[in-house]
Amino acid sequence: MPWRSDIPADIPHYDILFPDKDEWVNPGDAVVYKPFGGVAAGPMHREKGLLSAEIDAPAARASRRKFDVSGHYARPDVFSLAVYRSHKQPVSFG
Repeated sequence: MPWRSDIPADIPHYDILFPDKDEWVNPGDAVVYKPFGGVAAGPMHREKGLLSAEIDAPAARASRRKFDVSGHYARPDVFSLAVYRSHKQPVSFG
């Protein structure tokens, strides 16, 4: 909701949280990026609207091979997962 007037006035501390009636509560800045970087559309700063762009589908597929979508979960030095099938105590202090 971008405008103070879009927020119900009966919420607690309304006037303290939103002192300026013309204030943008969230200025937006929506952006569509191209698969290998660069802006395809936007940003929409302090605008209401629908942001859309045409994306090159083959480039999007190719970019997935170069981008680690699982992030830090794919790094064994940062994240590990262990599954114990036997009953364990929920918390252990060492």
